[in-house]
Amino acid sequence: MFLKQTLLFFWEVAKIVFLALVIVIPIRYFIFQPFIVKGISMEPNFSDSDYLIVDEITYRFRAPERGDVIIFRYPQNLSEKFIKRVIGLPGEIISLEGNQIFVVDRLGQKKVLDESEYLNNQTLFNQTDFLLSEDEFFVLGDNRQNSFDSRSWGVLPKKNIIGRALFRVFPPATAAAYFTAPEY
Repeated sequence: MFLKQTLLFFWEVAKIVFLALVIVIPIRYFIFQPFIVKGISMEPNFSDSDYLIVDEITYRFRAPERGDVIIFRYPQNLSEKFIKRVIGLPGEIISLEGNQIFVVDRLGQKKVLDESEYLNNQTLFNQTDFLLSEDEFFVLGDNRQNSFDSRSWGVLPKKNIIGRALFRVFPPATAAAYFTAPEY
């Protein structure tokens, strides 16, 4: 009798563990995943050790938009994951001049990117132009003076994008923040 109850107990526990794994594993690997910010390249908006939830499903239905904060595999070492902000979209020309970013869109219209909503104006660039092909993005860290980004290693292939930063879970003082792209 005792052996039968013990076996029944372990069978029930095994079923619960199995069902939990069947539910959690697909969500973790195909829909949402955690990401821990390392470094200061995204300050003041994201700090070292911020614990974020990454939305992996949105970009299966739409392309990343300018201003989105994305997590991606670093093109020169695919085992490393970076977090940066999308500045340039496929088919555009990005011009960096002084502390301004100019975008020439597919129609040839040139506009200045106003980032005052989330950055201070202390950023300085060397004169540089980047021409993006149909599957490339230009990304920058928000802390432009201390960021290793597209200015250093080039454009980001679309296939390297994992997902977008959806919300911050930790630290508690800034947790539960939901992220949206700024209006340009």
